[in-house]
Amino acid sequence: MNYTSYELGYLSGNEVVEVTLIGTEANVKLLDTGNFNAYRSRRRHSYYGGHYNASPARIRVPHAGHWHVTVDLGGYRGHVRSSVKILS
Repeated sequence: MNYTSYELGYLSGNEVVEVTLIGTEANVKLLDTGNFNAYRSRRRHSYYGGHYNASPARIRVPHAGHWHVTVDLGGYRGHVRSSVKILS
């Protein structure tokens, strides 16, 4: 599985993660470290976000912790470039 990941580091909660997509629609997932490791291992995981066909995707950080964002095409064809910004 091809994906792009961003390590956001520690966030205190209530920030908004803004992901800009250029190209194809994509899955954007905000994951804590445990769920990010499960995602990388192709195991069941929980996340915030989902499938976005319009940019930017905005996801509120639900609580304090170490966070990651992934962008993938979910097995579909296409190309997507992405960037991430943290909004307070």
